[in-house]
Amino acid sequence: MLQRRIVELLRPLLEWWLNVCRGVVAFVGADQFIYWRQYDPQATIAPDLYVIPGVDPSAQPKSWKLWIDKVVPSLALEVVSDEWEKDYRDIPGKYDQIGVRELVVFDPDWEADAERLRWQVYRRVGRRGLVPVEVTDKDRVKLTSLGCWLRAVGAGKDLRLRIGEGPAGEALVPTAEERERAERAAKETERAVKEAALAEKQAAVAEKDLAVARVKQLERELRRLAARPRKR
Repeated sequence: MLQRRIVELLRPLLEWWLNVCRGVVAFVGADQFIYWRQYDPQATIAPDLYVIPGVDPSAQPKSWKLWIDKVVPSLALEVVSDEWEKDYRDIPGKYDQIGVRELVVFDPDWEADAERLRWQVYRRVGRRGLVPVEVTDKDRVKLTSLGCWLRAVGAGKDLRLRIGEGPAGEALVPTAEERERAERAAKETERAVKEAALAEKQAAVAEKDLAVARVKQLERELRRLAARPRKR
């Protein structure tokens, strides 16, 4: 399923970028239920992906109960399902009740209907709560809660969401696979440089040995000539 695949690839990338690159202590989760009202099992939502700052990245929660855990996601991402009208209608209100700072709704099939939208961005604005601040069909939106961009890359079954850095999100944060390839390439380059340096050194030694041998040969020739009796 495309929706699940998008989230499965984005979650570890976002976790690595936050915890390793940015040094931010934050938990990046997916598909765990968040309950916001005690004794009300209907007051719940399971974000496709979310970020809770200040929580140990290695935590393994089964769910979150806000009246107990006292944590609220700074960011929530929803990838629209086949029931897109229901997602468009119901998702923002639920996240408003939770207190999420920023909500991004991404529709991978936005081109299937004229009423559908590629991106919808909501942010918490004072007493107004969670309000829509951006609607766009461009390939990227800015995440003010994290200080980066979220970009749609590829198409069809290869569609992915990636993290972008820079003023306009032009620099893609490398995935684990890309980092491994870059590391292998760097090691290959280092090995090639060392081999070239060794070959150059060996060639220099061989050239020096050849020169020494040539000098010795000339010295022997001179001694031989000097030892020959002179004609009177």
